[in-house]
Amino acid sequence: MQKVRLIASLMIKDGLIVQCVGFNKYFPIGRPRFPIEFLVKWDVDEIIFIDIDATSQKRIIQPQILEQLTKSCFLPLTIGGGISSIEDVRFLTKNGADKVSLNTHAIREPKMISEIADSFGSQCVVISIDYKVEKDGRTQVYSNSGKIPTGLNPVEWALKVESLGAGEILLTSIDRDGSKKGYDIDIIKQVSEEVSIPVIANGGVGSFHHFAEGIKKAKASAVCAANIFHHVEHSTIIAKACLKQSNIDVRLVSDANYTSRNFDENGRLIMLNEQQLKKVDLKPGKKDIL
Repeated sequence: MQKVRLIASLMIKDGLIVQCVGFNKYFPIGRPRFPIEFLVKWDVDEIIFIDIDATSQKRIIQPQILEQLTKSCFLPLTIGGGISSIEDVRFLTKNGADKVSLNTHAIREPKMISEIADSFGSQCVVISIDYKVEKDGRTQVYSNSGKIPTGLNPVEWALKVESLGAGEILLTSIDRDGSKKGYDIDIIKQVSEEVSIPVIANGGVGSFHHFAEGIKKAKASAVCAANIFHHVEHSTIIAKACLKQSNIDVRLVSDANYTSRNFDENGRLIMLNEQQLKKVDLKPGKKDIL
């Protein structure tokens, strides 16, 4: 059985990494280099990098930013935003991308999914499905960074993209994005149970327990988040410690300490006092990263 992946999502707008809330509010974090270096160093398994402006500006990621990413990132890297042709995919994969993420153009031209899969392999194609629950209870897929309703149902669209050759699905609840309420368990589970390709849960993480819920309750193959990694020190280490305590098989780096983590019922990290720290049994060579 494959280990569960912890994936970090980074979004860039106007040249800055941003924190996103509901796909309509953006708070600047900083230049791309430092968040990438942090994530590479601290235990994340993959990075998904989305250029929010790219589709509206009819371009892919800017070459200088792509160069920054590939120089700093030594993990599997997925690039998304504005991809509209095989030539775009060829350029990105030649310049360091391991996978590409499609959303808007996949909806406009579904045959492109098959074209990319035939040329680069299904493992290269990640289809990003962003959706909302409407006032009448319908669940609808949106394109163009959550701005345009498509009339598509996320489960039906997931089955369609799988049949066309997609290798993975990044499933994001627009309603949950930035809410800290946790993943949309029902929809993620519906999609995960219908398709045979990996489903990456995304949108809403506000507690470290939410990662385990995405795997155990929603049946996702991998868990992804953005905002929580920007504002909690050593957050990727803590996230994996919480997954490990939930008996989920995750990849652990050799120089981090996972055993001294304690969480309250809301998934918040409990800091150890001086007496508790003395009882932490670290193996030789382990770093006490608390």
